[in-house]
Amino acid sequence: MSGPAVILVDPQLGENIGMVARAMLNCGLTDLRLVRPRDGWPNEKAVSASSGADMVVYRAKLFDTTSEAIADLNRVYAATARDRDMTKAVVTPAGAASEIRAHGTAGTGVIFGGEAKGLKNDDVALADKILTVPLNPDFKSLNLAQSVLLVAYEWFKLGDDTPDSHTMTPGTRPANKEELLGLFEHLEGALDDSGFMHVREKRPIMVRNLRNMLQRAGLTEQEVRTLRGVIKSLTYRRET
Repeated sequence: MSGPAVILVDPQLGENIGMVARAMLNCGLTDLRLVRPRDGWPNEKAVSASSGADMVVYRAKLFDTTSEAIADLNRVYAATARDRDMTKAVVTPAGAASEIRAHGTAGTGVIFGGEAKGLKNDDVALADKILTVPLNPDFKSLNLAQSVLLVAYEWFKLGDDTPDSHTMTPGTRPANKEELLGLFEHLEGALDDSGFMHVREKRPIMVRNLRNMLQRAGLTEQEVRTLRGVIKSLTYRRET
């Protein structure tokens, strides 16, 4: 999966770089660029902290300056939470993601500053826009991996079609109408035999209520078989 480049300027700890790689791969990003990592590169601590995202770590590119790291890009965002003494458009991660998707991912990147001081103004000046995460105005402290994940996730979810809500059905499937009708008829027959529906004029309403209730449950094929087993067991015990 292609995606915007992530450029870390003056990152300090190898562990933090590894956690950034982990956040990137969670969202399908693989283009990691490092500008003057303090503890040198390559860094084994980065591999350990990546928790399996070592392919991102091993493919990371090393640069001496921010200018060199973004030279092949045509759209760059500078991630920062601090006010800057410059006139520049500001977007949220969601806004940046929408723009990147609209203009095409190729040739885009986001630069992040080091853990201690963030980006320098000279780095921000190289960007087309400032990217700021809307957070509690009284506390906006994020670590490096958190910052990258917030930006990467907004980009990722625009290309993801996972429904906002769904039911997990491991090892089974939703029951089809034939199976549901079999359950309805089995249950209604058992209730008739037990005398539960002895008032004949009320039976149609009771049947509809029961069927609607079971329909709303969203039963799986396994659950239908389980319920039919319960009904069979109860009627068997009554008959014996």
